[in-house]
Amino acid sequence: MNMTPKEIVAYLDEYVVGQKDAKKTIAIALRNRYRRIQLSKEWQDDILPKNILMIGPTGVGKTEIARRMAKMMKVPFIKVEASKYTEVGFVGRDVESMIRDLVNNSFSLVRKEMQEASKEKIEEEVINEITRKLLPPLPKNAPEIKQQEYNHTFEKMKERVKKGEVDHLKITVEVEENTDLGDNLPPEMMKAQESIVKIIGIFNKNKEKKEVTVKEAKEILKNQMADKIINKDELKKEALKRAENGIIFIDEIDKIAATGNTRQDPSKEGVQRDLLPIVEGSTVNTKYGYVNTDHILFIAAGAFHVSKPSDLIPELQGRFPLRVELSSLDEDALYKILTKPKHSLIKQYQKLLEVEEVELVFEEEALREIAKYAFLANEKTEDIGARRLHTVIEKVLEEINFNADEYKNKKFIISKTYVKEKLDDIVENEEITKYIL
Repeated sequence: MNMTPKEIVAYLDEYVVGQKDAKKTIAIALRNRYRRIQLSKEWQDDILPKNILMIGPTGVGKTEIARRMAKMMKVPFIKVEASKYTEVGFVGRDVESMIRDLVNNSFSLVRKEMQEASKEKIEEEVINEITRKLLPPLPKNAPEIKQQEYNHTFEKMKERVKKGEVDHLKITVEVEENTDLGDNLPPEMMKAQESIVKIIGIFNKNKEKKEVTVKEAKEILKNQMADKIINKDELKKEALKRAENGIIFIDEIDKIAATGNTRQDPSKEGVQRDLLPIVEGSTVNTKYGYVNTDHILFIAAGAFHVSKPSDLIPELQGRFPLRVELSSLDEDALYKILTKPKHSLIKQYQKLLEVEEVELVFEEEALREIAKYAFLANEKTEDIGARRLHTVIEKVLEEINFNADEYKNKKFIISKTYVKEKLDDIVENEEITKYIL
């Protein structure tokens, strides 16, 4: 990923409106990761990622920025919520499970890439296997002329399978059952799990014969053939390497901060202390092998309405040196979110109604009005940022969505008057606003 900070910001601009400071900070952090990779191993080990703390209300683009940058870099990415973890010794998920989740994500990502790289070989093997099931094999002692005839028929049948001409026919395939008992277990229990799975595998191959159509068999066999063709050791090695350079987005970090005016909550502080070694850099055992967390980029985010970043334990604060504040969305920003992004909300609804052969048209003034109502609803009730646009548009489009069949091959225009008609009473009545918008 050789993009300059300016190019990274331009890419993020296609999906997230505003928040220039946050984008700039993230662009620099990403570029520094690229710069580090270009250095010698000696220097690479000493240059640690600068973790980021995003401060801002919900629905302003914190998660979207992190998700888009992970997609751009083609690195494993997971989003976790700090409030869902418990201190070691309590019932619930421990913080190490986020690393195991990241490794699982990395494994899926690398496997998909390897499967794509061997796509032609896999498809060829699948077609051969299905053809063998459709044509009964010749006896071993069959004369050569019969063997030539069979080979000719085999090639013809193969062509038919490839073209989908025999997709409706039924064949019997072996379907493997999943013996994975889960990954979010303590290391010692994971070792026991692997032993159990091996023993189960010896005495029971976990394969069930199933009659399916050729079309279904193509999908079932595709995964089985991929398992045979993909080099498992290479896959595991690459997955662990990618995970060690992945991105973890820790949302709701403010929920585990003990506020200054209340008694310290030991469970909150316990989660912070458990989180500290992971963020500082440690080694975590996963079912694919050991993962070093030194070079994982951690992005923490929180609204910090009740607490402040300084309410986090000092050691954890120090591990998030880059801090960016994301601003609340005003009316103009909400309007831009409706129209500017590549897959904006308006375009999404237009595409959905295209399926019903309805052309949905929004007048410029109508879009301004929707943004205005979303802004007012955010001010009157809880500020949920851009998510408010979803509720407002759903209310505006309720009728056309329900009666779409009546407008087939027609144009449906959303005007300013139409928007006011649908929303005026709701927004004016504060009590109704709380429940409906």
